[in-house]
Amino acid sequence: MSDLSSSTITIDAPAADVQAALFALDKYPTWSSAIKSAEAVSTDDQGRITKVKMTIDAGMMKDRVILDYDWSGAPNKLSFSLDDADLLTGMDGSYTIKSIDEDTTEITYELGVSLSIPIPAMMRQKAEKTVIDQAITQLKTFLES
Repeated sequence: MSDLSSSTITIDAPAADVQAALFALDKYPTWSSAIKSAEAVSTDDQGRITKVKMTIDAGMMKDRVILDYDWSGAPNKLSFSLDDADLLTGMDGSYTIKSIDEDTTEITYELGVSLSIPIPAMMRQKAEKTVIDQAITQLKTFLES
């Protein structure tokens, strides 16, 4: 897997609200324009989604993926990795959630993808950064409205 691209944003919302939005994996299409559909495939004994099937349309990154979610860092971090996809050969990422104060939360989103076709690293990193920035900006808009 390639190096991860990342961005950080501050959201005017309590950490619990940010966690609720990020942990509801099957609800991502309500706030992320890049996630066209999201369906829970499996859950753990606490009812948390551990595998989700998503249709992604984020410009250069268009695919149907199945992602595995790792809750071991929760509630401060949620990580994911690619289980299966049509085009991508790898996709790893995480959301790190840090409470600044009771009404402000900082989110860092890291993402790295590998494609089945050769793409120059600079173009891949630019696409990752665009996806990251769009996702966290849309999350901010959703939570602050």
